Amino acid sequence: MADSNVVLSVAGLSKYYAKVKALEDITLDIRRGEVLALCGENGAGKSTFIKMLTGAEVPSKGTITFKGVTYHSLDPAKSMELGIAAVYQEFSLIPYLSIAENIFYGREIKFKSGILNLKEMYRRAQALFDDMGMQIDVRKRVCDIGVAYQQLVEILKAVSRNPEFIILDEPTAPLTVKETEIFYNIVRRLKERQTTILFISHRLEEVFALCDRVAVFMDGHFVTVKEIGEFTMKSLISHMVGRDISGDYPAPTKTSSEVVLEVKHLTNEKVHDVNFVLHKGEILGFGGLVGAGRTETMRAIFGADPVHEGEILFHGQKYKPSTPRHALRVGIGLIPEDRKAQGVILGLVIRENVVFSSLPRYLRGGFIIDSRKEHNAVSAYIKELSIKTPSMEQLVKNLSGGNQQKVVLARILSTECDILIFDEPTRGIDVGAKQEIYNLMCKLADAGKSIIMISSEMAELIGMSQRLYVMSEGKITAELQKPEFSQELILEKASIGRAHNQPHVAVSASA
Repeated sequence: MADSNVVLSVAGLSKYYAKVKALEDITLDIRRGEVLALCGENGAGKSTFIKMLTGAEVPSKGTITFKGVTYHSLDPAKSMELGIAAVYQEFSLIPYLSIAENIFYGREIKFKSGILNLKEMYRRAQALFDDMGMQIDVRKRVCDIGVAYQQLVEILKAVSRNPEFIILDEPTAPLTVKETEIFYNIVRRLKERQTTILFISHRLEEVFALCDRVAVFMDGHFVTVKEIGEFTMKSLISHMVGRDISGDYPAPTKTSSEVVLEVKHLTNEKVHDVNFVLHKGEILGFGGLVGAGRTETMRAIFGADPVHEGEILFHGQKYKPSTPRHALRVGIGLIPEDRKAQGVILGLVIRENVVFSSLPRYLRGGFIIDSRKEHNAVSAYIKELSIKTPSMEQLVKNLSGGNQQKVVLARILSTECDILIFDEPTRGIDVGAKQEIYNLMCKLADAGKSIIMISSEMAELIGMSQRLYVMSEGKITAELQKPEFSQELILEKASIGRAHNQPHVAVSASA
């Protein structure tokens, strides 16, 4: 007899792509009204699993049982009809439509004449946001509210369908501390309504804060499922990666007082009178809330955005960035925040992506690619960065998010830049890959490279930075030395001047 407390179960669920095993023989029960975390390294099979639940992928074998009815496969329409909703890492919002129009896109409210009833859409959307404790004008266009609030809109778009089962795939990746509190509040309200939540996150502190149970996948196989109280942080990481990983942040062993970059009064439309210095071999952190101007400052230095006023000195010489190609040529590289849109070319293979920004290094006679030199270099980066792939000829779009991020790193490292700007370097990647990137950053710093790191993950920012600047409203509001670092002080400095510009959010005391 079926357990009435189980809302969804899978039995023997498997997925193969030609000879590649993505997922094999997964059997798992998910209880009604629980928050179940799905944890595992990048490439463990988590994304493939949730795509089969939503009908985006067809299982090679196995079954899915939802509310007592068994299916060999689902399609997106059937999954939605059953009450299964998903919020993926990639947004599906339409930027130039209002928040309300995005919430009801594809199921618009209309008069009998067929004309859109915008007033009613605004009313219902506003009621939804108010109910979830997020007070924002739903008539605003999505492109005008910032990435963090776009993520919250994406979540509430799924919630608006009143699903019985909702999948949240890395929902807090673009959120800072303030917006994460709002998200916690949304999850708690959904749980009160007995909505079942499958929660995927690489931020393990969130798993312990929100989830009832944890299921662990590794290399396409089911490892275990346990009550959250049966795990410690260390034991969960060990189950995920199959080995012990230190929770400590590594630090460069060498320090230098030599200034390699000096920015004076940098100003454009998004940043105002920014001044800072970067030393050789230093890991310099930049903190702040979403929209503070951190990314915009680095884009200006990288030549991706214009510089209206100010001066930049690189190795003591005046440097006026014109284009990203110019920046790379002089020795400044950027690992961008949005790896899919700006970091990799999804339709090219790993080999082509890695050498893309440094192609002249691999040319023989000025115009013929030296295939052996190219092959040896790409092989070395795949090994050094532990990129999980059957070959360097694998399309980048077929890699997991963490492995895509490593391809971006390989591309920038191949340019042999003196300054490396890491914008949210570990967003959406697993704990094992994070540790590898931290170790790589320290290795680069010890080799004399200078690193600027933007991070919205507070523990990472505090743990990896040797010194840090805090930004708010396009301005630097503080320079902090290592002994001064604290989450409270960083948030205090990050909030200067923001109150009158941000959407008001009501967060319950329990958040």
